[in-house]
Amino acid sequence: MKLSKRGEYALRSLINLGIATKVGRPLLRVTELAKAEDLPIKFLEQVMQQLREAGIVESERGKHGGYRLAKPSDQIHIGEIVRLIDGPLAPIGCVSQTAYEPCNCPDEAHCGLRMLMLDVRNAIAAILDRYTLADVVEVTTRKMATSGRPLPFSAPKAGTSVPNKPRAKNRASVTSPTEGVIHQLLGDYAI
Repeated sequence: MKLSKRGEYALRSLINLGIATKVGRPLLRVTELAKAEDLPIKFLEQVMQQLREAGIVESERGKHGGYRLAKPSDQIHIGEIVRLIDGPLAPIGCVSQTAYEPCNCPDEAHCGLRMLMLDVRNAIAAILDRYTLADVVEVTTRKMATSGRPLPFSAPKAGTSVPNKPRAKNRASVTSPTEGVIHQLLGDYAI
């Protein structure tokens, strides 16, 4: 499974909508979402439309319109979003629970490759279905707070300057599926 750009943009935008809701700005314009993550506006509009059609976000028209989460962030599972945008989580069709396709293996019940890929699918699904948008927003905001970074979409405190957003890309370290980065950062909140 590889997350597409569409899937990445959807998740990044939903996380930002969750943060904005947390700081009291539940409605954001697509231009604000695009600017926050340096995303192409036209492509992001298509992604947001797909999320709206699926009932994940709601839109409000007009000068002060924008997008908001359609349901509480603790009811939006990350696996749900990935499946919506990118389809099944299975690396091969014969292990998919939502889009099963028979393979050309002569003995599917005893196929070692199928058994291995079933474990891969189950591990991916377990992680993505374990966490909600609320979990990811909590980890993100907690990490920003401990780093001294202001939360996006919140008004800066009087007399403080807003630092420039660093553009360096962080590479996540590979950890155990049951003790991943999110799980470690959530601590007592981990599911």
